[in-house]
Amino acid sequence: MTLSRSWVESANSASADFPLNNLPCGVFAPGDDDPRCGVAIGDFIVDVRALEEAGLIHVADEPVFKVPFWNEFMELGPDVWNLFRERLTELLHEDAAERELVEPHLYPAGEAEFFMPFIVSGYTDFYAGRHHATNVGTMFRGAENALPPNWLHIPIGYNGRASSVVVSGTEVRRPHGQLKGPNDAAPRFAPCERFDFELEMGAVVGMPSEGMVSVAQADEMIFGYVLLNDWSARDIQAWEYQPLGPFQAKATATTISPWIVMRAALEPFRTPTPPREKELLPYLAEPGPMLYDIGLEIELEPEGRAATVISRTNYSEMYYSAAQQLCHHTTSGCPMDAGDLLGSGTISGAVKESRGSMLELSWGGKEPLTLDSGESRSFLQDGDTVRFRGHAQGDGYRIGFGPCEGKVLPARAL
Repeated sequence: MTLSRSWVESANSASADFPLNNLPCGVFAPGDDDPRCGVAIGDFIVDVRALEEAGLIHVADEPVFKVPFWNEFMELGPDVWNLFRERLTELLHEDAAERELVEPHLYPAGEAEFFMPFIVSGYTDFYAGRHHATNVGTMFRGAENALPPNWLHIPIGYNGRASSVVVSGTEVRRPHGQLKGPNDAAPRFAPCERFDFELEMGAVVGMPSEGMVSVAQADEMIFGYVLLNDWSARDIQAWEYQPLGPFQAKATATTISPWIVMRAALEPFRTPTPPREKELLPYLAEPGPMLYDIGLEIELEPEGRAATVISRTNYSEMYYSAAQQLCHHTTSGCPMDAGDLLGSGTISGAVKESRGSMLELSWGGKEPLTLDSGESRSFLQDGDTVRFRGHAQGDGYRIGFGPCEGKVLPARAL
């Protein structure tokens, strides 16, 4: 597929995150006005609420975009999602007959404030990157026992806190928790000393389910994808995770990018999951390629200093796709809701420069990173900003997500 040209000239650049091929969904406030649904196009945002009020788009018998979130639209299903994209493409195409009617509803993205693009109904985080799981397992259990016995058979996950999911740009406060070092006789309560990020993709569920769904059905249920940072307190996690897994160590915040890239925009970039040394049970078999070729990078920016790119990797490194994860999530009969968020698990590649967390990049703190500023890091310090970027590369265009970033604030005084 090649670039679809728009009358919004900034959308036609080969380096633009938001060409006409993309049309991601977000929530923004232009100036001092109230938040509303919008779609990114080049350096601008088109006000979807205004388009609906003007009769330029029509997706249901009743207004859908009168609310500042995309949940009501998502619940209308894939057929409506596709018709919506087709209509927006028609309105924003370089040959659009209704350009003069749409143009007044464009706002500069650089002047907008962004909000959560959807109401998060539930949040589940998975542990589905083989390189990450192998690295972490090697650090804690040795290379021979790096992967738990179930890992090659089942998408492992845990239920996280939907209430702690925040939009990019939200500052993140260093958490307190119980800490216990290997030489400590008893735990102590103190600010986290090994605060970390995890580079992930988030799948946004757009359709509810009752009972188990197949992998193919699960794929159809996914509205789109976001970049996701699963902030992690490693020292709190080390003390609390036995026997039930992550709890407070993962409850501080989960940051997502402000734009949901709809699944349809990513169709040209599908790629298969990796070869498997152990055959999956039939219910997890994929009917076709379910992952995406999305290049990812991590920047770490100390306060007052230039940013350093500390890792580059790709979403195609995952061992389980979001569709497999969603399918498995329903096997117990667990109902899924529109607005559920599935974290992919940390996305790490095979080499050190492609690892998706500080825990791996510094190998548990034993191999500190040197930044371009000359500073070193084993884990995050107060004032550090972590920024994820990602895009799928097409022929003369790319499908971007916008930044997913957050700054670490000092722990509150108790």
